[in-house]
Amino acid sequence: MFDTSLRRFKDQVGTPLARRMSRVSPMFISILALVVGLLATYTAYKHQYIWALAFWFLNRILDGLDGLIARLHDTQSDFGGYMDILTDFVIYAALPIGLVVGSPSEQHYLALIFLLATFYVNTASWMYLAAILEKRAAHAPETQTTIVMPSGIIGGFETIIAYGIFLLFPAFITTLFSIFAALVFITTIQRLIWAKRNLT
Repeated sequence: MFDTSLRRFKDQVGTPLARRMSRVSPMFISILALVVGLLATYTAYKHQYIWALAFWFLNRILDGLDGLIARLHDTQSDFGGYMDILTDFVIYAALPIGLVVGSPSEQHYLALIFLLATFYVNTASWMYLAAILEKRAAHAPETQTTIVMPSGIIGGFETIIAYGIFLLFPAFITTLFSIFAALVFITTIQRLIWAKRNLT
């Protein structure tokens, strides 16, 4: 919901650092972000929630840095954008799984299934829509991302906050997963309505 406006702020803050990293490959930063995200997953599984929270936020910082480095040093590529989103989704799935496997219960697993199911449907809702928009040459330079997707109530920023809350309050993950899954589902409906209005 706030991704486009916050992306400009993030780029302003990160630009001084990114300018000094001309010799660093954006792909290296993407892989490093993946490793850090997996560390967040492992520490969440081990109930080391403060470490997990720190690794999660570091993962998100690195995720924002790879694209900024690529843009500033003219090393952008479609493959880099593809790897960026792929590694993101590995962590989006892995971290909730780590929380639940570390504290298994029927309620936790049901909430996890609900959450990952809404992720699955939501991903289809925006990725295929992004392909259609690309086919129609619908570009949005202000987003500075590889692909264009209509925004919804849940975006990248909201996911950062939600996962942080999961790690701060792991005793309530059944309720928290369910609330977030419901908001993701609403986002899917928003994109469906947008597609109905703009693609017909």
